Amino acid sequence: MDITIKGDKEFNDIPSLKSKALRINLNENIYGTFAEIGAGQETCRHFFRAGGASGTIAKAMSAYDKDFSDAIYGVEDDGRYVTEARLRKMLTHEMDLMENRLTREKNPNKIFFTYANTVATIDFAKQFKGHGWVGIKYQVEATGEYNEIILHLRFKETDARLQQETLGVLGTNLIYGAFYKYNEPKKLLRYLYDHLDKDQIEIDTINFSGPVFKNIDNRLMSLQLVKNGMTDAVMFGPDGTNVLPARVFYKKNILALRGSFRPVTKVNMAMYEKSYEMFIKENKVDEDKTVVVFEITLSNLRAEGEIDEQDFIDRADLLCSLGQSVMISNFQEYFKVVEYFSNYTKARMGLAMGVSNLVDIFDEKYYRHISGGILEAFGKLFFKDLKVYLYPMKDPATGELITSENLKVYPRMKELYKFFKYNGKVIDIEDYDESIMNIFSREILNKIANGEPGWESMVPEGTEDLIKEYRLFGYTRRPLTLSRKRK
Repeated sequence: MDITIKGDKEFNDIPSLKSKALRINLNENIYGTFAEIGAGQETCRHFFRAGGASGTIAKAMSAYDKDFSDAIYGVEDDGRYVTEARLRKMLTHEMDLMENRLTREKNPNKIFFTYANTVATIDFAKQFKGHGWVGIKYQVEATGEYNEIILHLRFKETDARLQQETLGVLGTNLIYGAFYKYNEPKKLLRYLYDHLDKDQIEIDTINFSGPVFKNIDNRLMSLQLVKNGMTDAVMFGPDGTNVLPARVFYKKNILALRGSFRPVTKVNMAMYEKSYEMFIKENKVDEDKTVVVFEITLSNLRAEGEIDEQDFIDRADLLCSLGQSVMISNFQEYFKVVEYFSNYTKARMGLAMGVSNLVDIFDEKYYRHISGGILEAFGKLFFKDLKVYLYPMKDPATGELITSENLKVYPRMKELYKFFKYNGKVIDIEDYDESIMNIFSREILNKIANGEPGWESMVPEGTEDLIKEYRLFGYTRRPLTLSRKRK
């Protein structure tokens, strides 16, 4: 019986890596293969060292040579090896071998799994820190269907040996979590960092699939990655599936629109359409190599101090229904967004925004935590080949149309603003619709919440049906009152 002392508090006791591996090894039914490419066999090593591995490890291999790897798993269309497609081929191939070589008649209680990774560690010049794909395909009962957890990681350490060790820890955490924490996927996600620090590794994409994860929305799991500080930004495509930002942005021209989109309005879509028309006409901008992303910052997802996950899904559903890609980021300042994009492309970038957002950019209070202040921030924001496409607004008090020519920034920033304006970094969107300029998301949200009519004409065509059909943003069908029925 454990001794307790008055004043003791409950806490989560993190099992050691040896304990995690040993628990799996001692289970007589868990049985599988390890296939690791590019960073040694670090995950499998933890299971060998824990003891009792003979009852768990069917096979451990590393098809390190490219020709051997191609002979086993096939040649990728793009000729690359550290890709999601490669990882999925590895998982499928190794699991097929398990099923073919071990009959269920002789092994009726075996729970099969295959763990795989394909990784590139830091290069010799230490310019590219490395990245990789890691995944597990497994059962939770012998007669059950297979489940999958697939993630993408980026190394932050600058030593190949340390990266290999980090990968081994992550892999052990993943296998243990897959079997013993699959019923709590949010906790499983956090436990991936057991015995690791966030300055060692970044997880920027994760997808769960299979019967035990049938109720999991992978977009919400992406949100958890940002919320938990595991990555700075995640992204999902128009079909609502998680995508790797690097794959979308690599060597592309990027046009970004930041907003709360709560909900998306006709003004938002007009801003996108008009800025896009201008952006693709810019020199060196190839339309086929251009991507548009609607960005929502984490601060815009907070309601009463906590992130409202249903509200997040509502916004995502509407934007995806309009064929847009969505990025959730932890970047409060615009220059950090541009820095992030710069990790993947040197092509042209554009930011589409309204007048109020541009005025905020020139507010010094947002840069007090930076040693170089607003000048450092603007150096990072505009030193790239970037332009701001400004959508005008009407002054609610005077009715005056505000553009880049007459907007008022803080007095001390006036000359700095003129510098960027006269150098063509800020461009007005001249083809605008004055009839929609009085539309604001908060007004639509209030109307929906209060059951008032009239908001339907303020949102893009088709989205009003989605809001009503799926009860987005708290929409409810209110019964007709007696007076309304008489009418």
